[in-house]
Amino acid sequence: MEESVREELSALAAIFCGPGEWEVLSRSETDGIVFRIHTKAEGLTDARIPLELVFHLPINYPLCLPGISVNSEHLTRTQCVAVREKLLEQAEKLLSEPMVHELVLWIEQNLRHILSQPETGRSGEKCTLSTLLDDGLWITLLHLDHMRAKTKYVRTVEKWAADLRLTGRLMFMGKIILILLQGDRNNIKVPKS
Repeated sequence: MEESVREELSALAAIFCGPGEWEVLSRSETDGIVFRIHTKAEGLTDARIPLELVFHLPINYPLCLPGISVNSEHLTRTQCVAVREKLLEQAEKLLSEPMVHELVLWIEQNLRHILSQPETGRSGEKCTLSTLLDDGLWITLLHLDHMRAKTKYVRTVEKWAADLRLTGRLMFMGKIILILLQGDRNNIKVPKS
């Protein structure tokens, strides 16, 4: 990882230092780093809309575009996809320099304009963790029956997720064990019923 990227990550962690604003989801020498930023941006009304932005910085970043995922319970799936596309367009203009903070600032200032466009302003299905975010990005929830060696199993799941470039959560809720995974459609196979 380049020194400029390390400096950018350090700056982001300092800027988004409030509770739940910044979280590193995975870090790998071969696949780069995946992290989440929670921020708010002004929507069509004066209300500030919470946004969850997940960035994947591959090892050759900033010479290539970061992977970006947008999620908000206050936006439709179409709006989330439109925001993601606009962020990627903006990222292309900033290629070869650290850009994440610039992208976050840009969306905070421009969300209202994106949402006011006719194709993204219509109502529809909410963009939540249970929906398909775009054609290539999928989310799945797995329920595990049991887990004998918790530490070893967690390490194995983390390795698989990193190898497949997936982000996710392993949740223990009493006797219920769930794995929530998000990533490229080709890396997640949905079991047939």
